Amino acid sequence: MLERNLLWWLIGSSTVAFVWPRIAGGGFDPWVGSKPYLNLAIALVMFFVGCLLKWSDIVAIGRRWPAVVLGTVTQYTVMPLAAYLIGHAFQFPPDLLIGVVMVGCVPGAMASNVITLSAGGNLSYSVALTTSSTFLSPVVVPLLLWLTLGATHKVDMVQTGIMLVLQVVLPVLLGLGLCRVSAVFQRLADRWAPSLANLMILWVIATVVGLNRDRLGSVRADVLVALLLINVLGYIGGYWAGAAMRSDVPMRRTLAIEVGMQNCGLGTTLVLHLFPDYPAAAIPTAAYTFGCVLTASLLARHWSRAPAVEVAPA
Repeated sequence: MLERNLLWWLIGSSTVAFVWPRIAGGGFDPWVGSKPYLNLAIALVMFFVGCLLKWSDIVAIGRRWPAVVLGTVTQYTVMPLAAYLIGHAFQFPPDLLIGVVMVGCVPGAMASNVITLSAGGNLSYSVALTTSSTFLSPVVVPLLLWLTLGATHKVDMVQTGIMLVLQVVLPVLLGLGLCRVSAVFQRLADRWAPSLANLMILWVIATVVGLNRDRLGSVRADVLVALLLINVLGYIGGYWAGAAMRSDVPMRRTLAIEVGMQNCGLGTTLVLHLFPDYPAAAIPTAAYTFGCVLTASLLARHWSRAPAVEVAPA
């Protein structure tokens, strides 16, 4: 149910998080209360993603390595470049610029696999791309942040890399490993991991919205325009890259979604931890966390009504 109606669950949960003070009348705020556990929530999402990975998915990366490598390169060039250029073109102040650049530098969103399936994309290619960008993130993300922000802000590449290993890579490996060694755990994961992963994704996004409701309530229009431009350029860049590789339509759709969607729940935790003196830097990442799932869901709905006609190589 969560998988089929992710868009509506996203809108509903994020709306509740945003208006919670009016609902509760100043009572306990579960979203603010979740802040100390946001890193753990991200790690749990990655653990469930690891549970959903099959050894065949890992093998598939090697079998179709040219498409996976080119797709991952597209992910880590189109989005950082778009975010950097648009952030400077809009002349954002340092705090907002940090957030906008972070949007472009993080790996692909975990929800992309679910949305790719509903878009008529290639699920195995989506999983391979998500896995590739995730495992490379401890090396690539610190480097990208240093290249884009290092001239004006201190970027601790080692600390950033360690955070990504602990929050992203190790949980994925743990989930994958447990399912490999325990048939019982594998059966439980096959049944519950998809719903739990999406539930945690929704909780992370709602928590990010709840923690930034005051800032999001007064978010500047130019920030939203900039984020939308980055998002659309990601979809276009991914689709064109697939066309340049002479991929079929399902793989083009997959690459478009993988590039345009970003793991900005993770980006928000990185911003809060690495740039504590710039709290407004969480505004772009929080807004994009919600926005990219919304736009990708709408794009998937459009594509689901259009046949994915195979394109034969010329």
